[in-house]
Amino acid sequence: MALRFAVLAAFVATASAVAIGYPAPYGAYPAVAKVAAPLADYDPNPQYSYSYAVSDALTGDNKSQQESRSGDVVSGSYSLIEPDGTQRVVEYTADPVNGFNAVVHRGAGVVKAVAPVAKFAAPLAYPAVAKVAAPLYG
Repeated sequence: MALRFAVLAAFVATASAVAIGYPAPYGAYPAVAKVAAPLADYDPNPQYSYSYAVSDALTGDNKSQQESRSGDVVSGSYSLIEPDGTQRVVEYTADPVNGFNAVVHRGAGVVKAVAPVAKFAAPLAYPAVAKVAAPLYG
C-alpha cells in the first residue's frame, strides 16, 4: 500500500511541476526564430515640428506648446496660466552635449480667473444631540 502511495505522490508532483512551468527537459524547446534585419528606413537626422494651443473660456484652461527637433537637438516652449492667474512660460532646449536646460518666465500681468463650473453644496449640519445623564442606581 505504501508503494502505491509513493508512486501516486511522484506522479502528482511531476504533473504539478509541468503545470506550473518548470523547465522542460533538454531538447524539448522549439527552434528559436531568427532576428529580423534592421529597418532600412532608419533616419540618422530626424526632424519634426509641432505646436498646439488651448483657450477655453468655460473652464479657464489656457495653455500652449511648440517644439521642434533637428537631429539630436530639441528646442521648444510651453505656457500655462497658474492658479494665481499669472502666465508661466518655459523655454527649453535639449541636446547630447548640454542635456536638458529650461528657462522659466513668469508673466507680470494677471489673467482674469474664470469662476468654476461646478458648485458644491455646503456640508450637511448634524442635528444637536441632547446629553441626558441617567442615574446609575435607581
